[in-house]
Amino acid sequence: MVPALQIRLDDLSDPRLADFLAEHLQDMRATSPPESVHALDLGQLRHPSVRFWSVWRATEAGETLVGTGALKRLDDQHAELKSMRTAARFRGQGVATQLLQHLLDQAHAMGFTRLSLETGSQPFFEPAYRLYLAHGFAPCAPFGSYGLDPNSRYLTRAL
Repeated sequence: MVPALQIRLDDLSDPRLADFLAEHLQDMRATSPPESVHALDLGQLRHPSVRFWSVWRATEAGETLVGTGALKRLDDQHAELKSMRTAARFRGQGVATQLLQHLLDQAHAMGFTRLSLETGSQPFFEPAYRLYLAHGFAPCAPFGSYGLDPNSRYLTRAL
């Protein structure tokens, strides 16, 4: 478990977030065909239907951005998990687990009864897929505006 993580609701104004999310989009585009990239850009993450959290770790040099995650409201009962990412050098240290639990708690507190997500089917996404399964998510049919896509896996869980 990574010590001294701070997870905070974020307004996306810190320029470090723009770079972090640009890298996220670059990875998505490098591993999935264009029609299968469903990551939100900075402007889409600022939409009123989205709440965004950043994860920071205290270091000798100040704070380091180590992860992000968001919840997108689909309807009064259903939200979508978006923009889950851990910085490469912090992967495998428990950041995603802590953030995912925080987002599950936040979704429940916001009154949602279901949380769903889309992730890729390529090997790059396998650690994320295993994480979601370990936290009670189960495969489901495409939801919201998604359609069948061999490059995507859809998961959901009740809250």
